Amino acid sequence: MTTPLPPAAALRRIAFLLERAREPSYRVQAFRTAAAVVDGLGDDQLDLKIRTNTLKDLKGVGPKTAAVVVQAHKGQVPEYLTKLEQDLAELVPMADDVAEFRAALRGDLHLHSDWSDGGSPIREMAEAAMALGHEYMALTDHSPRLTVANGLSPQRLEQQLDVVAALNEELAPFRILTGIECDINVDGSLDQTDELLGRLDVVVASVHSELRAPSAQMTARMLTAVANPHTDVLGHCTGRLVIGRRQRDGTQKPRPESQFDAEAVFGACVEFGTAVEINSRPERLDPPKRLLSLAVEMGCEFAIDTDAHAPGQLDWQYNGVERAIECGVPVERVINTRTADDLLAWTAR
Repeated sequence: MTTPLPPAAALRRIAFLLERAREPSYRVQAFRTAAAVVDGLGDDQLDLKIRTNTLKDLKGVGPKTAAVVVQAHKGQVPEYLTKLEQDLAELVPMADDVAEFRAALRGDLHLHSDWSDGGSPIREMAEAAMALGHEYMALTDHSPRLTVANGLSPQRLEQQLDVVAALNEELAPFRILTGIECDINVDGSLDQTDELLGRLDVVVASVHSELRAPSAQMTARMLTAVANPHTDVLGHCTGRLVIGRRQRDGTQKPRPESQFDAEAVFGACVEFGTAVEINSRPERLDPPKRLLSLAVEMGCEFAIDTDAHAPGQLDWQYNGVERAIECGVPVERVINTRTADDLLAWTAR
């Protein structure tokens, strides 16, 4: 790489290369954490920290990451990054493509706050999204049926809408889009009132129950949800877990894909204007590449989302971008590359 990068971008590039090289996750996360910390600093603050040699006093910034920040801030290519790219030369073209594609994303359309099963307040999630350069985010806490995730009753969702409206006045021009991750019930209906769904900016519809149902039943269920005029995005369509994960009530084991007629479901997504989510969570990476390639061939639109439950997870979009590139997703078919106004015009159709 010959073109210097801003400090946070240099840190993220290092994290990306380390992850692709299958380095331990703690090493990868150290650079991502430092990038998020640097994103939260203004230029004057960063200048002061460098001049006074106090970068390492910041939680999440260590000697190696601080050295990267200092060199990048001077307009240099950090020595750590130069060596890494020499050692991992075969990964550099992919890193360049991913960085360019990620730069086109203006927001994240699937994330959670502490109103449901997320760990942070709405404001903290918004501030983290702003630090990553997003112009907007869709707040999509869970719907009532998912009690294990503290799903929002209609009354609580109405209260959240008031909170979001107040935050939008404070955080402008950044925008928090109102939304929900709505359970797809067994009959294909959505787990929230039509009146409230009609007031929301973005509705992500996802299956969270009866995931081992026969293919015909699951297909009918998903087709009904996709055809619902309130549904904007079909979330993590197979429901798989490629690795286990910790939850509040214990540990979930890896889970196989749900079975359904993918051609029928993706065809309905094209017909009814529903985007297929490329879920970037490391334990989901959903849909699998063979299904993502099929959705591309069939002409689907997409949303590259993190499904973040904490501020640091908003950086996971790189996972989804990498898979999108590998499967040939055209950037113009990703709905969160659009401005907020264009996106809302699309969801309001």
